[in-house]
Amino acid sequence: MVSLWIGTAFETAPVNRQKVAAANQKEHTVSDIHLTATSRANLLSLQDTTNLANRTQGRLSTGLKVASALDDAVAYFQSKNLTDRSADLTERKDDIDQGISSLKSAVNATESAEKILKQIKGIAISAKTADDTTRADLTKQFTDLLGQLNSLLNDASYQGTNLVNGTAQSLTVRFSEVTTATLDVGGRDLRAGKLLTAVNAGSVAASVIFSQLLAAAGTSGKSFTSIADSNIVKVIDKLTGYLDTAVSSVRAAASNLGANVTLLQTRLDFTSNYINTLTEGSDKLTLADLNEEGANLVALQTRQQLALKALSFAGQSEQQVLQLFQ
Repeated sequence: MVSLWIGTAFETAPVNRQKVAAANQKEHTVSDIHLTATSRANLLSLQDTTNLANRTQGRLSTGLKVASALDDAVAYFQSKNLTDRSADLTERKDDIDQGISSLKSAVNATESAEKILKQIKGIAISAKTADDTTRADLTKQFTDLLGQLNSLLNDASYQGTNLVNGTAQSLTVRFSEVTTATLDVGGRDLRAGKLLTAVNAGSVAASVIFSQLLAAAGTSGKSFTSIADSNIVKVIDKLTGYLDTAVSSVRAAASNLGANVTLLQTRLDFTSNYINTLTEGSDKLTLADLNEEGANLVALQTRQQLALKALSFAGQSEQQVLQLFQ
């Protein structure tokens, strides 16, 4: 019985020794390595310096001292609000710019319409002293120009909006998404049928317009040849008076449209400057001073080298102990 017990003890002993060795190996980790107080302080200083150097290199590469909410939550979200506001106003700025182009198209059309009306007036004046053959030709020129006037105004469309060939269309420009400030410009009907006669439409045929003009001037007929020589001067003077009134109406419309262009241009300049101000404010919160960060990186690299030297000096005492065993 004794021999069996002894044999069993010897058989189990190697197994126990292996378990103890494995447990000891797990317990002895790197964290159990003890550094001197000086080495530990120098190591921590080197780690802090490395972290600062990495942060500085990141700022130099991105140009930002605040790249996310983790860097500075207050500055990051303040900057984001300014950036979002700037983006919203940029969209409004584009709308204002397009509104200016639309109004400029209308102004250009009124200027051309005035020139055509002056040509028509010149033709009417020429009919005072012309013979019948020439008056017939002048009648054709007169009606052709009336048709060209309507065609020109119908072509004065910008992105589907025409402000000079009827009152059905209008232009609305919003200046901000946080206020109700807008500019509304109504359309005008400057076509010959509306501008020169009492007809309630601008698309009347040129011959009909001419007949109504002659009737309003005190004679019937559809051409200058139908006017008696004794009455020609009186009729054409009235006719040119209607044309002068039409020119005045076109000039008034051009003046109003031009004033709106000036207002939109002023608002566009204000919006552009405001966007720059918002962007500048956002940059102040997030952009890094590259000159400062560059100087910081040089200083940190120097500190890293000094920390490595300090670690080397701190380890010399342990090396001296090692020499005792050599």
